[in-house]
Amino acid sequence: MALEVEHKFLLANDNWRDEIEHSVHYKQGYLSSSPLSSIRVRISDSHAWLNIKSATIGTHRQEFEYEIPLSDAHAILDELCHKPLVEKMRHFVHHAGHVWEIDEFMGDNAGLIVAEVELSQIGESFAKPDWIGEEVTHDLRYYNNNLTKSPYKDWNK
Repeated sequence: MALEVEHKFLLANDNWRDEIEHSVHYKQGYLSSSPLSSIRVRISDSHAWLNIKSATIGTHRQEFEYEIPLSDAHAILDELCHKPLVEKMRHFVHHAGHVWEIDEFMGDNAGLIVAEVELSQIGESFAKPDWIGEEVTHDLRYYNNNLTKSPYKDWNK
């Protein structure tokens, strides 16, 4: 069993853009999302994965991920996943020994930008860059599987 330990944040400013090391485009869809787990398919460049996560809300949850054929992933996204799909550019920024993943959403979630830091263990300390804002780890709206049910464009901001 793999354990994912991460914190989600909104951004306080755009200073992170000067620190981007590389970026990756992701397209993902959800086959299932229940009170127990979510099952998604994700495509990035020439790779694709099937991902299963526990639906635990908070800083840690179970996660399993398996590479699958790209052609299968395209068929699953097109024919079997809930719409809208989640599409985003993920920007990678190193800060004080941790990699920050900053997701800049597109499509129905355009305008939403969320930063995540993944930790190696529960309770691990980490330094917050000056561009980090409010923590939203416990806010369900910011979970990718919920962005298919309630896209950012529909939020009352």
